Amino acid sequence: MDFYEVLGVAKTATQEEIKKAYRKKSFDTHPDRNPGNAEAEKTFKEVQEAYSVLSDEEKREQYDNP
Repeated sequence: MDFYEVLGVAKTATQEEIKKAYRKKSFDTHPDRNPGNAEAEKTFKEVQEAYSVLSDEEKREQYDNP
C-alpha cells in the first residue's frame, strides 16, 4: 500500500497538503457517514494509517527511505 496514493498526494507534498487531503478523505470515508459500508470503513482505516506516517517527519523519512 502506497500511503501517498491512499491520500491522493504527490511524494513531494507539503505537510499542509497532506493534512488537507487527510481531512477530505477521512470525512468522505468516515464510518458515521457510511453506515454498514465495509469498503468505506477499510478505506477510512487506511487513510488513518497513511496520515499517521506521513504527518510525522521522522516516520515519513523512514517510509521514504526503507
